[in-house]
Amino acid sequence: MLKVGYIGLGIMGKSMARNILKAGFPLVVHNRSRGPVNELVQEGAQAASSPQEVASQVDVVFTNLPDSPDVELVALGSNGIIQSARPGLIFVDNSTIKPATARHIAQKLGEKGVACLDAPVSGGDVGAREGKLTIMVGGPAEALEKVRPVFEAMGKSITHVGDAGAGQIAKAANQIMVAAQMVAMGELLIFAQKSGADPRKVVEAIRGGAAQCWTLDVKPPRLFTENRQPGFKAYMQAKDLNIILETARQYGISLPSCCVDSQLFNSMVAQGWGEMDNSAVIGVIEQLASETLKTS
Repeated sequence: MLKVGYIGLGIMGKSMARNILKAGFPLVVHNRSRGPVNELVQEGAQAASSPQEVASQVDVVFTNLPDSPDVELVALGSNGIIQSARPGLIFVDNSTIKPATARHIAQKLGEKGVACLDAPVSGGDVGAREGKLTIMVGGPAEALEKVRPVFEAMGKSITHVGDAGAGQIAKAANQIMVAAQMVAMGELLIFAQKSGADPRKVVEAIRGGAAQCWTLDVKPPRLFTENRQPGFKAYMQAKDLNIILETARQYGISLPSCCVDSQLFNSMVAQGWGEMDNSAVIGVIEQLASETLKTS
């Protein structure tokens, strides 16, 4: 059985690491703050003091970190995975980062004989806890097959998209749709209410038609009870949209609606709402409409 390392135990990473442990894989964990490490150690994991130490003890090492510079530092830094790199080690990144960064890391670790998979995920905190994430994978197919049993402990859908960076491109595409849905949901709720209809009834009416989507199934009940806590934090959504637009500029792609969505989420962050759920972008819509969603 593969011995697994997991670095980055935030909202998503801790649940994903826990599911790996529950599936019976020996697990070594590392995180900047000690609390999540202690939780998993009590459940049977082993702690390590650095990414280098994690990588030295395992067959496959996962990372789940906030942004591209964080992954690059953990992978290639002075106490990073590269310091314990050796042929046969597999590196898997579950973070959402720039495709160009994923390719750069794959090149550098590849020179040491490490197979690299960029494998961002979708499904939020609920999917992470329940082991029902969607996993989008870029990198060598043979490496994916070796770690597939570990992926199956975390997710229900595992798709090999292509070579290094392709997983991150798929996740960026996913985040274009997610952001658009969150903004559209906020708009339709405020539109319905301010125009004189009950937004709860409107959601009930349109969920059975062409507007049906995961966002309408999951998010309105939370918003109607004034619950805007994460799920998936708004500042991470803003970060993902910034990655998308930077990549789009690199390839000369125009993404007009994504530009507007990015402005709305960056407005959230600027107002101090970045720790809220990405569905809380409705707060910006409320400001623009001078209308507050009524809650029970």
